[in-house]
Amino acid sequence: MSDVQKIFIREAGRTGRITLQRPKALNALTYEMAIAIEGALDRWEAEGSVDRIVIDAEGEKAFCAGGDLSELYRRGLSGDFAYGRQFWSDEYRLNAKIANAPVPYISVMDGITMGGGVGISAHGSHRIVTERSMIAMPECGIGLVPDVGGSLLLARAPGHLGEFLAMTGWRMNGADAIFAGFADLYCEASGVPALIGELESGADISILADRTIDPPDAPLKAQLSTIDRHFRHETALECLRSLEADSSDFAQKAAAMARKACPLSVACAFSMIRAARNFSTIEEALAQEYRFTYRSQSDGQFIEGVRALIIEKDRNPRWRPERLEDIDPVQVEQMLSPLGDDEWTKTGGEDR
Repeated sequence: MSDVQKIFIREAGRTGRITLQRPKALNALTYEMAIAIEGALDRWEAEGSVDRIVIDAEGEKAFCAGGDLSELYRRGLSGDFAYGRQFWSDEYRLNAKIANAPVPYISVMDGITMGGGVGISAHGSHRIVTERSMIAMPECGIGLVPDVGGSLLLARAPGHLGEFLAMTGWRMNGADAIFAGFADLYCEASGVPALIGELESGADISILADRTIDPPDAPLKAQLSTIDRHFRHETALECLRSLEADSSDFAQKAAAMARKACPLSVACAFSMIRAARNFSTIEEALAQEYRFTYRSQSDGQFIEGVRALIIEKDRNPRWRPERLEDIDPVQVEQMLSPLGDDEWTKTGGEDR
């Protein structure tokens, strides 16, 4: 079965339906799948054939655990950086189209939803989580930065929650995701099929309010004052040192998670989120993210991060530099500097 066949795109009445069908791979998003989703969005908009779009996935473990990185790793290891740059450019164009969809875009973030999975769900107009949801932006752990528009979501999270989530890759439950602004609605997983069925049958999307429930208390909400105290500082290193000086279990766990991540990525992600607080559109965030991802294989630590965490799984990445203390601010500026003619735009690559 090809990757395109591992995504089921159809119409149910006037509801556009997208279902990811790679449950054994935690519904990881391939390049071909992303292009297929974009094609469906373009077709439905051109034809005016649907009044809403619903995206979900097969299996109980994951909505989408992120992008499928194996081909990116293989190409990058061989020195082919063009493939990754095209992948990210096209994926970001899809993220922007979801954020600007002309009809309601309803995502069911049931199970693991990370990285690229956030990009095809959390920019929708109606974002549903369940008791099985586990949502994170863990890209710093593999030498990337929160991308797919995630930097904008993080920048808009309460207080300094965004810096915390980016630097640590902390996993949110459904209630946390609503608190952080990554989701809107909470539904018991057992009720999701019936809810989708009603939408497919033509029910007005106002039923979402009637079929969802109040979320439980968000654990991160109780920690926000602590997070704000540690992540209010001017640099990522200052924030990390503040965490490490706090003997509480929460602070020590967060500090250890940040220490395991790629130092260059942590420093860049921190800078990106601070900058994104001044952005008003997802396109601005995507353009900034692309500056990093464009360079992530040639000048960053992405290949080493994927090797250690995903390919060889020794979980012992050899970061260069090894510590956040050794990051020169000039390195951050270089990774995030404009790309000239290669800058990302939402129309780039559409004539593929």
